[in-house]
Amino acid sequence: MRSRYAGHPFTTPTDEIAAALEDVSIPTLLLSLVHITGDPRFIRDFKPLGIFLNEVQGFMSEEDKARARAAALPVLTDYRDRGCPEPEPLSLELIREMMDWAACEHVTDDYLPLILEEMDLDGVDPRRPAALPTQSAAELPVLVVGCGESGLLAGIRLKQANIPFTIVEKNAGPGGTWWENSYPGARVDVANHFYCYSFEPNNDWTHFFAEQYELQDYFTKVMNKHGLAEHIRWNTEVVEAEWDDADGLWKVSVRGPDGRVSTISARVVLTAVGQLNRPNVPEFDGADTFEGPSFHSAAWDHSIDLTGKRVALIGAGASGFQIAPAIARQVDKLTVFQRTAQWMFPNAMYHDEVGDGVRWAMRHLPFYGRWYRFLVLWPGADKGLDAAEGDPDYADQDYAVSDINAAARMMFSQWITSQVGEGPNSQELLDKVLPDYPATGKRTLQDNGSWLQTLQRDNVELVRTPIQRIAPHGVVTDDGVTHEADVIVYATGFRHTDVLWPLKVTGRNGIDLHELWGSRPYAYLGITVPGFPNFFIIYGPGTHLAHGGSLIFQSELQMRYVGQCLQRLAQEKLHSVEPKADAATDWHQRTQNQIKKMVWSHPAVKHSYFKNADGEIHTVSPWRLNEYWAAVRAPDWSNFLVRQRK
Repeated sequence: MRSRYAGHPFTTPTDEIAAALEDVSIPTLLLSLVHITGDPRFIRDFKPLGIFLNEVQGFMSEEDKARARAAALPVLTDYRDRGCPEPEPLSLELIREMMDWAACEHVTDDYLPLILEEMDLDGVDPRRPAALPTQSAAELPVLVVGCGESGLLAGIRLKQANIPFTIVEKNAGPGGTWWENSYPGARVDVANHFYCYSFEPNNDWTHFFAEQYELQDYFTKVMNKHGLAEHIRWNTEVVEAEWDDADGLWKVSVRGPDGRVSTISARVVLTAVGQLNRPNVPEFDGADTFEGPSFHSAAWDHSIDLTGKRVALIGAGASGFQIAPAIARQVDKLTVFQRTAQWMFPNAMYHDEVGDGVRWAMRHLPFYGRWYRFLVLWPGADKGLDAAEGDPDYADQDYAVSDINAAARMMFSQWITSQVGEGPNSQELLDKVLPDYPATGKRTLQDNGSWLQTLQRDNVELVRTPIQRIAPHGVVTDDGVTHEADVIVYATGFRHTDVLWPLKVTGRNGIDLHELWGSRPYAYLGITVPGFPNFFIIYGPGTHLAHGGSLIFQSELQMRYVGQCLQRLAQEKLHSVEPKADAATDWHQRTQNQIKKMVWSHPAVKHSYFKNADGEIHTVSPWRLNEYWAAVRAPDWSNFLVRQRK
């Protein structure tokens, strides 16, 4: 059977092929030609000058790109005329040469297995679980909480493993945060050819960084393709989960769409609720006195027409950063209240559409999509961690935490300064928008220039003075100024550090999970918690990626690990598995020790959603992708309490 990544055969006319080549990533094209011909000259005769996040042309000169297109056209027309035969597999030696060429550096042995697995050139989906015998699987009903990207993934893998499951979702459809966050300008800030399931690539993305509606559509199509809808209870929220040790079951209380509470029994509970799913609405004095409409960005009221309105946008983090440019031309006056300035990464592609030629190449050229995924994965994997990790010997710790971090700060500063320009009010604006803490200390935002262009519009004002209270007709700041508004939008983020809130979970011996955690959530490998048998968390404490990668990638690794635990539970008819306390404590302590070395912990970083009220960080992963991949590749059963059924 033809590999699903070998491309669909085509009969495209030569002139249309030539036109398509004007759009494509030239390094990716050359890698595809090696597959088609088996000839490495296409990477030996050309050389990218470097690799950088969102730079998919390898900094190649226009002359070299034209030369590459000229070399490619006869190869592709010949391939077409021969009926587009499936290419012969390449040797591992040549694949490694291609990786090193594309990465502009040697892909070391400790990364190689991860990259080979992620690229899946054989098209076998190496993270897919084996199907359990029906009788064994039938005794292991699983309840999945949430139907966002990780809940859908859980459903896919459980179905493939033949394990019975029910997904409970509080919304009316799939997608999680991409269902809820439909505000103007909402889009992903990870390149979506990587921000998708490794086994379900989308060759037809219309933008390089997809908007909310397209991501929602993607998750819906994946759900339908895998036949998950019949397993999902929509508009249903899990209220409480309590472990019954005698029966080896979780008794889960759920509130249905009619408001009634019922109980579901399951051998396993798998939470997939994410960390960015519960809005954080600040309790400003007087908020209930405001006479106009007000709402959180994650619950955007589309019935409100903002045309000609005065809008107060409270918050200028990731959501506010996207909302302001999207509505500024529509409103009469936009007042943006910003507590902390944000570092921005220059990304010219952020709003760009994917050209027809790129989509043609994704569909038809052998392994083009897999190598393109590598090009956006590699520089966005752990390069950011290099900039985030501190060097205790670096001289000016107030400015940066290392030489690499200082270089990032300089690059970001130059970008911001260049956008502000030299107008009469430029210095005042620059003072407001230039952060006073080291680069990458908080979530770094993707910017194509639209944010600062918006702030320089005549009808837009950026306010840095703290908010004192909300008045009937606007927002009052500490300087006594009332900023009049017809509508208030709270772009104030989520309760990121309140992991699993407000779900009540009671484990063995009556342990309450939130009482156990307090403000310091932890889990062994970010997945399992001592005292909570057969309870698993996808995107749990210590697994949020702040330096790169993709949460979907992270979820795939975690779900494979969970699946292996479920396989043993079913095959050996076990009562339960849970991590040993010392294993969880050791993992948490090592994670904390590493986090303290990172720029996220820098004392100048204020108002970070990574930090709890005590300034500690318990939700973010400080590990390189290959380190975490190795840690969760398979369970180390010496770190588990494995109990047999009586």
